[in-house]
Amino acid sequence: MTLIYNARLVDAGKDMHGALLVADDGTIAAVMETTGDGVPELDCADGMDAVELIDAKNGILMPSFIDMHVHFRYPGQSAKEDLISGSKAAVHGGYGAVVLMPNTSPVVSDADLALDIERKVADTGLLRAFQTMSITKGFSGNDISHLDALNADMAKNIPVISEDGKDVASPEVMKAAMAKCAAAGVMVSCHCEEPSLVPEAKRLREARDFAGAERVLAKAEDDCTLRNLQIAAETGCNIHIAHCSTAKSLEYVREAKAAAKGNRVTCEVTPHHFGLSYEMPGMDSELVNPPLRSEADRKACIEAILDGTADVISTDHAPHTTEDKAGGACGFTGIETAFATSYTTLVDGGYISMSKLSELMSAKPAELLGLNCGKLETGREANLVLVDEQEWTVDSALFASKGKYTPLQGKTVKGRVLQTWFKGKTVYKA
Repeated sequence: MTLIYNARLVDAGKDMHGALLVADDGTIAAVMETTGDGVPELDCADGMDAVELIDAKNGILMPSFIDMHVHFRYPGQSAKEDLISGSKAAVHGGYGAVVLMPNTSPVVSDADLALDIERKVADTGLLRAFQTMSITKGFSGNDISHLDALNADMAKNIPVISEDGKDVASPEVMKAAMAKCAAAGVMVSCHCEEPSLVPEAKRLREARDFAGAERVLAKAEDDCTLRNLQIAAETGCNIHIAHCSTAKSLEYVREAKAAAKGNRVTCEVTPHHFGLSYEMPGMDSELVNPPLRSEADRKACIEAILDGTADVISTDHAPHTTEDKAGGACGFTGIETAFATSYTTLVDGGYISMSKLSELMSAKPAELLGLNCGKLETGREANLVLVDEQEWTVDSALFASKGKYTPLQGKTVKGRVLQTWFKGKTVYKA
């Protein structure tokens, strides 16, 4: 058994000084509130000598984080990331579970391939992974025959599908796909982007009119967010709006949540969309999809967190090679800075409590994915992270991820990940 003591215990429902006992089977055996810094007394059959003692030294012990939107680039893009480097980056960032996107080479459209990837990640012993399947086979835009493999039993291991990186252009195809997912109990995560507007945005970017491109892409997000929410309501499909980044799209989600009857409506916001805007110095030319938005949109993301419109914080961790970024690839490496960006912007910024941050990064995604973790409660998996509130300077050369590009390079943030446990075993220690 392991006793982590002298800790500030924080989850979605608690914030107290205490200790946490981890059983040998990797579950939480006891959660104790304490007043002093010493080791609390335990009634152990084998005596205290059989208990590993870890002094948290007043650090903050939380459930490890769960990311519903990451790219590990497997299969086929190992120069950007692979399952080992991605998993190490995740635990370095304090994560215990991730949802992998299917825009790989080949595209993950096959249930057997998805399950094989999940097994490969499980073999690392570092964390749990869910591999999404694409909405259309091979991103064809029209073939959804592979979704026939989905059923209620399969949904336990493939709970989410996504066309991430693009949207399904045809509303008829999206409706048919959502109907199949509604029957199987599978969530559809939507990258909302009207594809007909993308060429104009690309032209504006090449002309270095980044604000103009952003306006076009804002409309692209807004139009498809509304469309996808309407189709989900018609089919009774559980829908998750990925990387929601505009005030209008967030308002559409807010309205859909209020009107929902037979389906669940959720959305995610990313640390770079609520932490950065293109109006900040040096940020107007940063390439990510969806792009960095205006200050008004950035504040709308924070407001969505405050009023419950945003259910989870996801990173959209998108590692690229240096050459790809130089060639205009969209995306940031973000899983190792997500906690710090979130803590700095939201908690240190005075918007939310640590418990609310834990809800967004742990409890709610665990609930959506059906995981027995995400809270510091007896019987749950001991997937844990120890953090502090200290300042540090981002140096991407120290990232475990192969992707070294971040707009936070050289910037000072608060909130360090000190140690991560998965099923009671240490998988990262600073």
